[in-house]
Amino acid sequence: MSDLYISVNGEMMLANSLSINASDLAIQRGYGIFDFLVTVNGKPIFLEDHINRFYLSAESMHLPVLLDKSALIATIEALMQKNNLPNSGIRITLTGGNSPDGYSIGNPNLIISQSLFNYSNQVFDKGLKLITYEHQRQLPHIKTIDYLKAIYLQPTIKAAGADDVLYHFNEWITECPRANFFIVTNQEEVLTPKKNILQGVTRKKIFELNGYTIKEANISLDMLFSAKEAFISSSTKNILPVNSINGNLIGEGKPGPITRNLYEQLVQSKEISF
Repeated sequence: MSDLYISVNGEMMLANSLSINASDLAIQRGYGIFDFLVTVNGKPIFLEDHINRFYLSAESMHLPVLLDKSALIATIEALMQKNNLPNSGIRITLTGGNSPDGYSIGNPNLIISQSLFNYSNQVFDKGLKLITYEHQRQLPHIKTIDYLKAIYLQPTIKAAGADDVLYHFNEWITECPRANFFIVTNQEEVLTPKKNILQGVTRKKIFELNGYTIKEANISLDMLFSAKEAFISSSTKNILPVNSINGNLIGEGKPGPITRNLYEQLVQSKEISF
């Protein structure tokens, strides 16, 4: 897909022509933020929520954004028209900027890229295997480009035959590196951690779904293994059931009815067809 276009500081260019100065803090110190959204049939999904979170992350990281919200949305729309990818993922990245001393924030670079992406419902029926790991992300409320621990743990995850890792800290569950986490209790309440997490856009939309009590709560490690169901959520994964954690089955070890119903409601709200 080398012929795709990207937007760099408001200017369109071919993706393979992008160059970043070696003094940019994203390279020097891994300092920057991003957001990621999906388009379905040419429609950006939950665009306003992603844009709002992007600007909150930028403000929290003391990074000025070259474009205001309306100009950023117009640039995304222009990029979509240029690339003609109706089903795609769009990443908005804001770097720390070219730094004179490798430590001070410079003028951030705003990079918007697009890549082919299609949802699949085949992963849902398979479900996920997770392992737990004690770790607390820095600045968890900000969507930064720092995925050091998650990438460092990839060999460990693969060696365990797992699909991903579930973080906990001081015995309390937080999140997966790229997804929020939920459990369904024996009372059929749907719970998700409320502290020290990224406020996911899909997580927010799940609270708006019908038929169940869905609320934030403190979830302990012990609560995992008495859960009736468990699942994760993200923009690219929608809702995916968790069948086992650390080799222990969750519920019957297969996607549960509440998880499936919430998944179907979410897919319908996004107007996704398989």
